[in-house]
Amino acid sequence: MEILSKVHSRNLVRWSEYKPDVYVLSADLTSSCEADLFRDTYPDRFLSMGIAEQNMLAFAGGMARYGFTPFVHTFAVFIYRRAYDQIAMSIAYPNLPVKMFGFLPGILTPGGATHQAIEDISVMRSLPNITILETGDATDVESVLEVTYQIPGPVYIRQLRGEIPRLFNADEPMIFDTPRKLSEGGDFVLLTSGICTEEGIRAVAALQDKSKIKISHYHISTLKPFNHPKIIKEIAKSKYGAITLENHSVIGGLGTIVAEQMAEHGVGKPLRRLGLNDTFAHGASRRYLMAEYGIDAMKLIETIENIVGKNFNISENSLVQTYTPAVHSNAKPEAL
Repeated sequence: MEILSKVHSRNLVRWSEYKPDVYVLSADLTSSCEADLFRDTYPDRFLSMGIAEQNMLAFAGGMARYGFTPFVHTFAVFIYRRAYDQIAMSIAYPNLPVKMFGFLPGILTPGGATHQAIEDISVMRSLPNITILETGDATDVESVLEVTYQIPGPVYIRQLRGEIPRLFNADEPMIFDTPRKLSEGGDFVLLTSGICTEEGIRAVAALQDKSKIKISHYHISTLKPFNHPKIIKEIAKSKYGAITLENHSVIGGLGTIVAEQMAEHGVGKPLRRLGLNDTFAHGASRRYLMAEYGIDAMKLIETIENIVGKNFNISENSLVQTYTPAVHSNAKPEAL
């Protein structure tokens, strides 16, 4: 598997070269959110707003009214938890093109509950006019800027940083409101997002090797809007129903989105939602937290085994290995 470093940092500089309307705003987490190269390359289009997220979001709304396109960079929790009212009134209500890049979504940080954005999809999708995107690999990160820029209103992006894998072909970029179909099968429909897509790929590969279970696997990069009747029809025709796997609470995220669609289309198939079960997470490594809170490949396999009533004797050691970056590295200046 190809592992790339600081993809967003380099891509932001390249992509924005001939876009004078694009400004980057940072809340004193410039290098931590890979905005330092943009700062050094285009200093006149970089604004350091300090540790004052409410002011930064309101300021971004004002910039957008005057024809600029602000790209706000900070950790996800500091966007929606600290500045929700400013987002609602200064950005979403007037439907302004402010692009909010939220880093460290879910349990990607060992920083514990204060830094883990585990309910951000639930909170942000309830706001009118907000579009929500989530990156799952290097290809998504490389293409999310153009997707975001073409959306006329406000966008919230669950963004990856540091050292990240390339799961998808570099020549097949993210397309707005278009899921990627990664495998075909009539037993289950699996929907994953963000870092959980790699876990889904690992589980599907093992199940195809060790069992006769066939799974239709979709990677979801657009979480709002979400309206895919073809996927819902596929769930209706599947043998066992649907499973969602996400780096977020099971309340209000991908699982809830799919449940709402199934209900609206009258689909009576079972839906298993794998995510954080109405709990905060504690501080630990990413691999530990994914296993602890049941959002990894082994939990997915266990869930499928329980549904079909068979044990396929699949162990973690038999799965395709993942790359686990160091807590501290040149590509990720701090753990939080």
